[in-house]
Amino acid sequence: MQHKKNIPVRTLPKEFGNGIAVAKVSPESFWEDEETMQAHRHDYHFFVLQKNGVTLTEIDFEQYLVDKPTIFYQSPNQVHKALKVENIEMFMLIISNENIHSDYLNVLQSITPLKPLAIDSKDLDIIERTYNLCIDFYKRTPDKLYFPLLKDSTNALVALLISLYLKYTKTPALLSRFERINKAFFQLLERKFHILKRPSDYAAQFNISVSYLNECVRNATGFSVSYHIQQRIVLEAKRLLYHSDMSVKEIAFQLGYEDYPYFSRLFTKTCGMSAKLFRLKNRD
Repeated sequence: MQHKKNIPVRTLPKEFGNGIAVAKVSPESFWEDEETMQAHRHDYHFFVLQKNGVTLTEIDFEQYLVDKPTIFYQSPNQVHKALKVENIEMFMLIISNENIHSDYLNVLQSITPLKPLAIDSKDLDIIERTYNLCIDFYKRTPDKLYFPLLKDSTNALVALLISLYLKYTKTPALLSRFERINKAFFQLLERKFHILKRPSDYAAQFNISVSYLNECVRNATGFSVSYHIQQRIVLEAKRLLYHSDMSVKEIAFQLGYEDYPYFSRLFTKTCGMSAKLFRLKNRD
């Protein structure tokens, strides 16, 4: 296994200066990309329709085998790599944060992380047709309104894919106040876990008491606010321990802990083993 000083971040190539790219990959056109087979993050949103073939993907220490029509979404922070790719026919949309409609972005953030979702033939047909239309627009670079047309069409695709996920997710309109606060907490946690470390930090953001925030989160998840803060920090630490060569002290500092012994105790308590032992066991 090859490791790097930090987790590689794949950025949009310069030729995609607009921050949007749409493509179809067929068995004939696919080539094995060494970078794809190594753990990495994206600095963009990645939407995929896998129509045919077999893929085995690892996302944040979980493996997903896909061998039927499936959609999946990878957010910018997730660490992933391809383990196996066979005879694939798939469609891909790469889109930067600023190009996604704010309403769609808010919904995405409220339901992320998302697991691969198998779809039926009816959904496959409309998704494939929408991808093909976006690809057609993507190629029409001479058009006077090229970018607005491309942006609007790809956002329609994003909305379509999100709507399929929402079939299996409770919509915000149906959420109780407890559930709405719980979702808001997790959205904030994902953005601020490097900075905000205490339940009181999060409660202050919502102008509610710590006890009420705890009640909302525990009611929805069965666990306390402190538990989820610690789990999110330790997940990021595991990513860095497994996929990079940063020292434990460097990881602690990157995650906002100047007190290295405290971070070390937190990791051991949460993970059940020390950070050094986690790295040793998972690299063997």
